[in-house]
Amino acid sequence: MCVCQTMEVGKYGKNATRSGDRGVLLEPFIHQVGGHSSMMRYDDHTVCKPLITREQRFYESLPPEMKEFTPEYKGVVSVCFEGDSDGYINLVAYPYVENEALEQDDLPERDQPRRKHSRRSLHRSSSGTEHKEEKPGLASDSTESIQETKSPRVDLHIHSDVPFQMLDGNSGLSSEKISYNPWSLRCHKQQLSRMRSESKDRKLYKFLLLENVVHHFKLPCVLDLKMGTRQHGDDASEEKAARQMKKCEQSTSATLGVRVCGMQVYQLDTGHYLCRNKYYGRGLSIEGFRNALYQYLHNGIELRKDLFEPVLAKLRSLKAVLERQASYRFYSSSLLIIYDGKDSRAGTPLERRPEARPKRGEGPGPESLQEGGSSEPGSSAQPKVDVRMIDFAHSTFKGFRDDPTVHDGPDMGYVFGLESLINIMEQMREENQ
Repeated sequence: MCVCQTMEVGKYGKNATRSGDRGVLLEPFIHQVGGHSSMMRYDDHTVCKPLITREQRFYESLPPEMKEFTPEYKGVVSVCFEGDSDGYINLVAYPYVENEALEQDDLPERDQPRRKHSRRSLHRSSSGTEHKEEKPGLASDSTESIQETKSPRVDLHIHSDVPFQMLDGNSGLSSEKISYNPWSLRCHKQQLSRMRSESKDRKLYKFLLLENVVHHFKLPCVLDLKMGTRQHGDDASEEKAARQMKKCEQSTSATLGVRVCGMQVYQLDTGHYLCRNKYYGRGLSIEGFRNALYQYLHNGIELRKDLFEPVLAKLRSLKAVLERQASYRFYSSSLLIIYDGKDSRAGTPLERRPEARPKRGEGPGPESLQEGGSSEPGSSAQPKVDVRMIDFAHSTFKGFRDDPTVHDGPDMGYVFGLESLINIMEQMREENQ
């Protein structure tokens, strides 16, 4: 049992779940579509992730004009394991106490952990003040399916009311339907394994608190894009730099300055989210990237033409901001594009048109929807969209943390990626007028 259990939490988020009125019980964030660090839900408006000092300082040093395009930084909490007599593990957040918590920076660098963690409950009681556990089996990484979802006691906050389905490597629809993005489970398993292997069950870890940028969306459709032509930081080892350069060379990072890192998109025809992960994104050609973007903007019945202008406006505005940030480099950072899969333009359910749907075995093409029709926005307001930069663990700028390498001008690799994204979306819009 963690020693920090005796501490009192002085302040909670609006819908944070307390652990015995002493801490906030963290849950996997069900809409995580990419990345390798596990994002945890703190409350409805807030997520948290393992703290890396460089990223924390970067958030604290953000130029004001960039804040519109990044999650709000909300501070730091201490996180520890809390176990019970049956061997279940939960992560619980407490107010941060200086010098007690271990940062991610303090841990030895390692690639994805391979060993499995001990049993971990993913269930919560409806009361929110106690958590009941079961003894699920762990899923294989290949399918990311888990036994917890088959339990009748899966309840409330940990799951979405909308099932998620992963498209496999052959672009076929998997039969497994689970109640959160499968990538979030994968990251959570690996994070617990990493923390368990490095701690002695009494160490605290520091986690960053950040704005939950999908909170305002009823059915968040999320595209995670790895931006830039270079992914390794200035402090990367030769081996790591070589690995990252190879990934860039073999993907659209080199040709477009952007590659798909993850995606979930709500499908009106099936009522499910379709999901893609980073391995899918790494293998895409330029045309494949274009098809993936098309699929992200397609709701299973029609292309969301109403999204082009608001997304393009955000991308152009971000590009203008970044072009003014001299010496900044955002190596290995990602860009999230978010819209609501709940189509507010449709007063009645849309007619299901099989001919309008992209074929499952191949990327959707613009031609397939020319006859499908699209309800025009008309007098209705533009749909809400959001564009946010995330993941700044390898970012730098002149004077930041006495970094020895100083770069000139804006991050043109990142700007190139934005230009590619804007050009592809503009072409898509023209082809689908």
